[in-house]
Amino acid sequence: QVQLVESGGESVQAGGSLTISCVASGNTASVKYMGWFRQAPGKERDGVATLYLAGGHTDYRASVKGRFTISRDRAKKTLYLQMNEMKSEDTAMYYCAAGMNRGVATSLNPNTYTIWGQGTQVTVSS
Repeated sequence: QVQLVESGGESVQAGGSLTISCVASGNTASVKYMGWFRQAPGKERDGVATLYLAGGHTDYRASVKGRFTISRDRAKKTLYLQMNEMKSEDTAMYYCAAGMNRGVATSLNPNTYTIWGQGTQVTVSS
């Protein structure tokens, strides 16, 4: 079983930057792709960024392209989300997720992910 633990969420000013992290443990060899999702109160959980571990391919939701970067440190089994030029609409609980489906590379669809972390809160104030 894979476990995911996010950290790094905090309050930042609009226009600022923040990097959040997700450490994976357990049988990580079965993980094929990972993603960052966010959920604001009263809203659905949306895909933010995704990374295909074998090929390094990435994908982002339109509203964060050019501002957010997903990356990983293979040795540390850690996934990162670097967020720049942050806006108030980026405020949400951010979740890290891992997927094992064959035939899936990058995915912003939460239904394709099996393992979820507990989340880390990011608040952007204007």
